[in-house]
Amino acid sequence: MTLRTILHYDAFSSTPHMGNPAGVVLNADDLHQEEMQSLAEKVGFNETVFVLPSDTADLRLRYFTPGHEINLCGHATVASLFCLKSRGLLGNNKEITIETNVGILPVSFDTRGGELFIKMKQDQPRFIPFQGDVSRLAQSMSLSEEDLDISKPIVYGSTGTWTLLVPIRNLHSFSQMIPQNNMFPEILSENPKSSVHPFSFKTTDQNAMMHARHFSSPYSGTIEDPATGTASGVMGAYYLTYVNKEASSVEFIVEQGHEINRDGKIYVQAVRGESSIDVYVSGTAVFVREFLL
Repeated sequence: MTLRTILHYDAFSSTPHMGNPAGVVLNADDLHQEEMQSLAEKVGFNETVFVLPSDTADLRLRYFTPGHEINLCGHATVASLFCLKSRGLLGNNKEITIETNVGILPVSFDTRGGELFIKMKQDQPRFIPFQGDVSRLAQSMSLSEEDLDISKPIVYGSTGTWTLLVPIRNLHSFSQMIPQNNMFPEILSENPKSSVHPFSFKTTDQNAMMHARHFSSPYSGTIEDPATGTASGVMGAYYLTYVNKEASSVEFIVEQGHEINRDGKIYVQAVRGESSIDVYVSGTAVFVREFLL
């Protein structure tokens, strides 16, 4: 494999070294899966995204953690499409489609306050009840069971990637969290490869509705995701499914990354249909640097 240019973008922030870093590899159609995995491991970000041609959409995206391929990644989608759009590689199109491992998804572009924003639709939300040991779950985040808000359900949720949604009672608990990622697979017996997403409806920013952290599955080769698109998206469906069952839609901001000095903001919209919930996530990004591997 020859040297490849890796473009480093930070998603869900317009400030370099905030939000969530993603490696973007353009024109990746000559790379085999093993080569993509090798590059993602060397890059070391939570996700590296590879941009390929598609026979069924405007382009195809494949997402790799340092440990394995995943089906969908919100921040890497925002990063790669911000990259393509800001570099003039998508023309004047206001909306395109992307081929992912969960299917073909629409993406649109708009400008807010002079900044380019990417809005992506995610896969249809799914939930699975958590039936494991709540005390050990709290312990795996260096918390006690009393720190969890058991008035709301603990469930696995997915809009393309599975994560365990864990409601937290107080905001100060987030700064106390130290993830023991190696404990996750045994505790998450219904879904051992799931990540863990603690969240609260108490926030530091009055414009945000949720505060969150996101702890990686040990299989991914990383510890924590600073600002998470798919987990934030499924929180929109969680709100309509478990918190406000009468609302027809909801829009809100998730703040994430504060505890690791990577402040990010994820914009979430969820719309209830007759038999499903449509979930959208949007955000901006910023170019940081490029390097060769």
